[in-house]
Amino acid sequence: MPKPPTLDEQRIWDARKDEVRESFKHAWSGYKVRAFPSDELLPISGGKSDKFNGWGVTVYDSLDTMWIMGLREEFAEAVLSIKDQQFNPDNFASFFETIIRYLGGSLSAYALSKDNTLLHLADQLGTVLLPAFNGTETGLPSYSVNVKTGEINTANGRRTVLFAEATSCQLEFKYLAKLTGKTEYYDRVQKAMDVIYEVNPANGLFADRFYTDNGTAASTHLTAGAMADSGYEYLLKQWLLSGDKQSREQYIKSANGIINNLIHVTPTRGLMNVGDIDTGYDQVLHRLEHLSCFLPGTLALGAAYLDLSPGEKELHQWAAEGLAYTCYVSYADQLSGLGPDLMNMPQGGKKWVGEIGRWKAEGRQGKPPGTSEPRPERDPTHRDYSATNARYLLRPETVESIFYMWRLTGDVKWRDRGYAIFQAIEKYTRTVYGYGSIYGVDSLRPSQMDDMPSFFLAETLKYLYLLFDDVTSTSLNEWVFNTEAHPLPIFSWTPAEKQGFNITI
Repeated sequence: MPKPPTLDEQRIWDARKDEVRESFKHAWSGYKVRAFPSDELLPISGGKSDKFNGWGVTVYDSLDTMWIMGLREEFAEAVLSIKDQQFNPDNFASFFETIIRYLGGSLSAYALSKDNTLLHLADQLGTVLLPAFNGTETGLPSYSVNVKTGEINTANGRRTVLFAEATSCQLEFKYLAKLTGKTEYYDRVQKAMDVIYEVNPANGLFADRFYTDNGTAASTHLTAGAMADSGYEYLLKQWLLSGDKQSREQYIKSANGIINNLIHVTPTRGLMNVGDIDTGYDQVLHRLEHLSCFLPGTLALGAAYLDLSPGEKELHQWAAEGLAYTCYVSYADQLSGLGPDLMNMPQGGKKWVGEIGRWKAEGRQGKPPGTSEPRPERDPTHRDYSATNARYLLRPETVESIFYMWRLTGDVKWRDRGYAIFQAIEKYTRTVYGYGSIYGVDSLRPSQMDDMPSFFLAETLKYLYLLFDDVTSTSLNEWVFNTEAHPLPIFSWTPAEKQGFNITI
């Protein structure tokens, strides 16, 4: 855990925290003036876009960030701007995105502020989203739901659901059930979770897609990245939030499955990375998605808060350390200091658990494989990977894991690494109106894109702020962050609630 900083150190981190707050205020002001009440700001043109229902997703995603940063006037004004919102236009709302952004944002802001306007909005959202569970034979949620008629919509005509979609509604709906006492909020998501548990893969790895009519796997693709990522995250966080023992056991099994099957190390620099498997073609896909960089933070969190065996605990800690460094150094390697969205790793990479086994057999000399932290490499021919998508999309996953590594190890190097990333964000993504994604990360003159996702305010800037903040208002002993970085308070079910919701786990 972090040790108390000296007075001089505290001044440095307070100043850096203030820099992040100023960046948030710049992004928020641009959105408020140029884009509200639409969803997102176009930061170069000053235009606006409505990709997420047109209900002002940036407002909902920003509320708890404002509260955490002490921006009370901005918070009060933002709540006032949405207090009479009605979620009933005749259009289809994406189930997953609406849950993690709108519902998660409302619930978190309520938990922090206790403003009943936000609980009312959250309850409205829960009500209009519930029909997503009704139109499938298994009770797995549909891709989207018409919030006026309750009609469901499938993804590209396929009656399938992503592993991430089916599981990344648990924290939000169960906390909403706690707050409102409505059994339907708990029942629907637990029924979906039960379908997932029934799959019970032997190696702990779930397919990234399931049929909604029978709950069987609809693909042979196993990954901790896109389409599956937050599913694994929520297995751990259901246990942390409310003491779900079944999710705890499944997380341990699945985390071990990821470690034993998906993590490799590169042949030259020894960079740890987590790739994919396609069992249909018996093929290992050696690559690292930026989205997968959430994993080291989750592994570190599990190692800190689960009662693992000593061998499991050190393995999870080493995996967290090595993967977090690879995610960081993928930024430090680039001329811009910002990391690519996708990297291809060499085919000669070896399975990490095999390398750990050899290291142990040889007497555990030196650092464990994959944790040696090779220096940043500016020569792309010596990096052990190639950037196949050289865009930086203002994503949060790397700074998220850096935040967890700092909070759980207390090693100041993680703060320094996060600040270097923040400086690169300021240098290359800031625009007149806000912040823009870029492409050409391995360049001193990358091109900006006219796009500022709401998660930049919800996640990226929040995790950077908390990385430099020493207050305990978001202690990991008291709060669990949803996959959009909205903190929800840890709670216990009362005996009456257990009986009313039929909670037996």
